[in-house]
Amino acid sequence: MKIVGLTGGIGSGKTTVSKMFSNLDISVYIADIEAKKIINSSKIIRKELIFILGKDTFLMGTLNRKYVADLIFNDIELLEKVNKIIHPRVAKHFLKWCKKQKSPYVIKEAAILFENGGYKNCDATILITAPKKVRIDRVLKREVISEKEIKARIKNQWCDNKKKELADFVIENIDLNTTKDKVKKIHLFLLKNLN
Repeated sequence: MKIVGLTGGIGSGKTTVSKMFSNLDISVYIADIEAKKIINSSKIIRKELIFILGKDTFLMGTLNRKYVADLIFNDIELLEKVNKIIHPRVAKHFLKWCKKQKSPYVIKEAAILFENGGYKNCDATILITAPKKVRIDRVLKREVISEKEIKARIKNQWCDNKKKELADFVIENIDLNTTKDKVKKIHLFLLKNLN
């Protein structure tokens, strides 16, 4: 199974672009969603996270995302510890998921695909970009979060220029119609060249 990594900073529009590929009958794995499911269903992960982050890590059996985000996005060491617990399990889950897919290639959407080295396991990579102000505005509209919190998350991700050096394709996601056209072109290219 050919794997296409799809990444971009917070608010760049990764999920929007992933849906466009899904509409082209390509199987899409959204690492962030799967990570949450794995965290909420694994007693071992719960214990490990509570040990590192404290008893407020879970509220009524569900990950306390705001509490965790406030901790890890302001402490690089904590962020790395949490990533070391979660990322190997998500990677293992992804490989199992791949075996069940029937599309000509799969999309793996992951926020830190380049930062964690996950791109090395992909046959191609797509980077989604957008100006910082556009990204911040998008996140403010969809989440109850402050601009300061968004900037803290951005700070923990590589800048787009660094990611562009490793990406096979770059989609600047500002205008949806333009983005759709780029997705179709990339899709056709991948169908011809990923075999």
